[in-house]
Amino acid sequence: MIDPTDQALLTRLFTAAVKAADPKAAIAPVLPARPKGRTVVIGAGKGAAQMAVAFEALWGDPVEGVVVTRYGYGDQTRHIRVMEAAHPVPDAAGSAATAALFDAVAGLGPDDLVVALICGGGSALLPSPPAGFSLQDEQALNQALLASGAPISAMNAIRKHFSDVKGGRLAAAAHPAKVVSLVVSDVPGDDPAQVASGPTVPDATGRDVALAAINAYGIDLPDALRAYIETHAAPDPHDAVFAGHEVHVIASAALSLEAAADQAKSEGIPAVILSDAIEGEAREVAKMHGAMARECVTRARPFAPPVVILSGGETTVTLRGQGRGGRNTEFLLSLAITCDGQGGFTALAADTDGIDGSEDNAGAFVDGSTAARLRAQGRDPSMILAGNDAFTAFEALNDLFSPGPTGTNVNDFRAILIR
Repeated sequence: MIDPTDQALLTRLFTAAVKAADPKAAIAPVLPARPKGRTVVIGAGKGAAQMAVAFEALWGDPVEGVVVTRYGYGDQTRHIRVMEAAHPVPDAAGSAATAALFDAVAGLGPDDLVVALICGGGSALLPSPPAGFSLQDEQALNQALLASGAPISAMNAIRKHFSDVKGGRLAAAAHPAKVVSLVVSDVPGDDPAQVASGPTVPDATGRDVALAAINAYGIDLPDALRAYIETHAAPDPHDAVFAGHEVHVIASAALSLEAAADQAKSEGIPAVILSDAIEGEAREVAKMHGAMARECVTRARPFAPPVVILSGGETTVTLRGQGRGGRNTEFLLSLAITCDGQGGFTALAADTDGIDGSEDNAGAFVDGSTAARLRAQGRDPSMILAGNDAFTAFEALNDLFSPGPTGTNVNDFRAILIR
């Protein structure tokens, strides 16, 4: 059984990390000047509705617009319309929401202002396949990307070359209005053009990068999709339609990890941040974290106990089985196997948006007894990991962490407490 005192401490660290990405506090310092004309808000992502609520409270009237978020992640706005759609595989509701965003910015003039509220999850929530292709084609692309194990940067490079909304195309449609993008980053390195595949932020990533990623990760695309990517370029960020636009990254994993570290220190426990930009296979990243945890417990190096080891970023999962689970639970199951029987540590890994993968948990807790407790139930931890079924394992142990939707998204949060 997970020590309830350690579990409570790790939960407080997660809460501090999420609070640091609170939309209202993050938006306030970067509110744009009021325009002579209309103020139109558009947005997409798993925290877009909460960002819209915060913007309305800070801006006042008049304001209009539409944002799209994941099913169940909506919030109560006064003027900005909130639509909901599927994530991580797009659906028809997402197509309708994309059309609504384009309608919102149609016909604007140079005296109007567009405020784009962008956060993680927007790639799936804004399907808009190129002419001649269907929603089913974009769904197939997303499913292939999700199963590939490719990092988010590679997936987004591919997505923005097969889209009529990503790669800055939504901002281009707002021309000649000024666009101010307020971005909550969930990508390693905090490049705003990568968040939600940059619907309002173009970048210089070319076709060669997208095609190289397809080859490197063995992504099996239908011939027509690959041919389209080979012959169509994303918008040039130097195009005049983007002149005068502003982009602000208002929250990120780095700031959230610093807040968690401060919380640990306030409770008398030193904290170290490994990185806010860790990528790679979740199960492999866990082995490195596990080796470090063992070294701290047994040899007091590289960090002497007590200490909290924090990290962020976005790991990936290459699908090998048909189980249930996301990248954080996969990380944790691999960590439990790596540290099987090792006392003196407890860990939490969770997605800061409140949902890990497609289930209703953000993550889970593990300690040195996790693997043994699974075996006591007749479950083989290694076989469960091989089938990508970590959710089922932690559900059976009653060790899932389920805070519900948080209203923000700054990627993965990992904390290992060494007593």
